[in-house]
Amino acid sequence: MNRLVPLLRAGLLAAVALAASAVPAQNGTDYPSRPIKLIVPYPPGGGTDVIARIVQERFQTLMGQPVLIDNRGGAAGSIGTDAAAKAAPDGYTVLFTLSSHTINPSIYPKLPFDTAKDFEPVGMVASLPQILVANLQFAPSTVAELVALARSQPDTISFASVGNGSPGHLAGELLKLRTGTRMTHIPYRGGGPAVTDVMGGQVPLLWVSIPAAAQFVKAGKLKALAVSTTQRSAAFPDVPTMQEAGIADFEVDSWYAMFVPVKTPRAAIDKLNKAINTVVREPEIRDRLLAQGSEGVGGPPEALGKVVDTELASWAKLAKEARIKVD
Repeated sequence: MNRLVPLLRAGLLAAVALAASAVPAQNGTDYPSRPIKLIVPYPPGGGTDVIARIVQERFQTLMGQPVLIDNRGGAAGSIGTDAAAKAAPDGYTVLFTLSSHTINPSIYPKLPFDTAKDFEPVGMVASLPQILVANLQFAPSTVAELVALARSQPDTISFASVGNGSPGHLAGELLKLRTGTRMTHIPYRGGGPAVTDVMGGQVPLLWVSIPAAAQFVKAGKLKALAVSTTQRSAAFPDVPTMQEAGIADFEVDSWYAMFVPVKTPRAAIDKLNKAINTVVREPEIRDRLLAQGSEGVGGPPEALGKVVDTELASWAKLAKEARIKVD
């Protein structure tokens, strides 16, 4: 279990009680009365899309209205995120994104939205490690072998991620920083295209969320070298952590969460949050998430808000230390 889970679960029962009491209150008695758009700022097939679709059916049942997934990939999630930020704050547009939400402000100097000011947190859905996978023909099969090769052949190895500012991008940069190696980052528009190219040999390595790569690792089409958290993944218990692989002071947590535009009525946020907490506690959904290497979290909006505030500061520090900046 990674460090985010206890924090976010601590207020779970209180959040459910709060949501139950708040929903019938002012300005939200008829919400929702029409379909809800769930903007996923990454293409179909990537980790964010996979997790969104796992929770979609039960989520819309609990909300009593269709929940329609709108994939808007590009610019490391910024295109879809900007669309969500500029949507009407009425609870009918919800952003379903990953932890690049707190990374992008540190590496993109001209984002068209303000992560801290333009969104209200709704709730954490799931958390999971990033996983480092490789093409089957790539010689190294361990992190130690990879580091040795990278040191002997600087600037000759490339690694993919779902885009600039993604958790995988930061994991790759952190590996370079901790080992003194030089590798080239290749940003993609999502996990699906990146996985396809790594299996095809266009890029040898990929840092990606486990859901995007799980089926291909289990099918023997990709080999897994390590996970990015301090604890092993329950979905891949035989894959070591980066620290177990010999890389000290290495941890990159990933998460998936929902946000709404700022000024969305609290009654709408509470009803969305109550549905999230119900969904992630259901055994079937929990098992489906676990099969993808992720763990259902839940918790109140305030807990997610604290994670956002903490990570905005910590990722800014890493971006400065590793000199990561995208024009």
